Amino acid sequence: MTDANILVVEDESIVAKDLQNRLRRFGYTVAGIASSGQEAIKKAMEFSPDLVLMDIRLKGQMDGIQAAAEIHKCLDIPIIYLTAYADEDTLERAKITEPFGYLLKPFKERELKTNIEIALTKHKLEKQLKTNQKWLATLLNSISDGVISSDRNQLITFMNPVAEKLTGWTQAEAITKNIAEVFKIIDINTREPLENPIKTVLESEAIAPFFTTTILIAQNGTETPIDPSAAPIKDDQNNLIGAVLVFRDVTERLQAMAARQKQMQQEQLVAQWEQLNQFKNDFLNLVSHELRSPLYHMKSMIQMLQIATAVQEQHYFLDILEAECDREMELINDLLELQRLENSSNLLLAPDLLVLQQWLPWLIEPFQIRTQEHQQTLQLYLPENLPALFSDRPSLERILVELLNNACKYTPAGGEIVLSVSHETAEIPAKMIVTVRNSAEIPADELPRIFEKFYRFPDADIWNQGGTGLGLAIVQKLVAQLQGSIQVTSNQGWTTFTLTLSDLEIS
Repeated sequence: MTDANILVVEDESIVAKDLQNRLRRFGYTVAGIASSGQEAIKKAMEFSPDLVLMDIRLKGQMDGIQAAAEIHKCLDIPIIYLTAYADEDTLERAKITEPFGYLLKPFKERELKTNIEIALTKHKLEKQLKTNQKWLATLLNSISDGVISSDRNQLITFMNPVAEKLTGWTQAEAITKNIAEVFKIIDINTREPLENPIKTVLESEAIAPFFTTTILIAQNGTETPIDPSAAPIKDDQNNLIGAVLVFRDVTERLQAMAARQKQMQQEQLVAQWEQLNQFKNDFLNLVSHELRSPLYHMKSMIQMLQIATAVQEQHYFLDILEAECDREMELINDLLELQRLENSSNLLLAPDLLVLQQWLPWLIEPFQIRTQEHQQTLQLYLPENLPALFSDRPSLERILVELLNNACKYTPAGGEIVLSVSHETAEIPAKMIVTVRNSAEIPADELPRIFEKFYRFPDADIWNQGGTGLGLAIVQKLVAQLQGSIQVTSNQGWTTFTLTLSDLEIS
């Protein structure tokens, strides 16, 4: 650092001149020469040199140590003492002023240059370190997170203002206290005490993030939800020297989350209310039509019976009256059944072993007669060695009757209906696959609505096939009760309902 400016303080003019010449030979600039303590302070203030060579013994009331102390109060300038005195008292006084060197006269030229270079370099590094420390202190004091550091014994060495506010402890109160005494946390859900993150880090020498929100209990008992994390502090040799804890107040975040959740719940309630209104409207539209229509027909038939004279005519009207009564009863029964299924998450089932080779032929016997009357074909395919199925007989019977009834209604004359069963053992538990196919196709855009309540196939009236639109909705509910699944596909002139079941598990 040959461009450094140096102030020489020496009351012997010959010695001062000699020092000036030596410094210039070293390549330094001599900012000035002072012979007294007062003059040294004045010239230091005037020139602000990079270094001061200070003789301790000066003429006048102020010696070099006193002058150095005054300079040190106002300026950050390194000072090297040049003295012929090495007694303990002088040395102790000099140490108070934090000098960068202490050379005993006489000294060699090389010693002087070495001390000057070391002092200038050391001062530069210390100045840079102080700047970094101020920058770091400003940063830590201005961030919105709380910061606490400790040594390797868990004793607090630093707290920023946010940490002071959240814990209720000032840095002056907390310094050298154990971190567990100042930073007390509990689980936000169980309210059980949690191990301090600093302790965890010092034991593991690794970063210790917390994955759940915790509660910080301040000195006065105030509780604040926080998200903490901690990390080890290591020196240049990777030796553990302490740990730092960073935490933030998440009260606003939790309040925002709670408000958002409340908003979502309200939106969900609105959506459910709108859906309920739509369901109510659909229900009223259907019931008003389906209930009124049979009643209107029954009233008409009663009126016709009152004026009918021929027995044959009376029987005709009675048959129509009976059919309308059956239609009315079917709607009421379906509504009650659907309500029963929707209001009970776990129906009381009575499962038993169903031998499908014996049970299914009995089940489809009435449909064999019905399909023959409508010039349709009903076929049953059962593999050999089909195992028994442990399931609820009434529920499964209702499912298959509904599916076969739909197939019979919508299969044209000359069409086919196929009921088949297969046993899949590739999965555990093994699956029983039951399919009901009929030679009639449903438009692709209608398939997603096939299991909706009150939904009826748009061409049902063209086909002269009435219905409540509740049968397949009931089927879907019953399949869920049997712990199974049902899908429908329709293509290439065929509609297929696939029912997948396994042995019923009773908890």
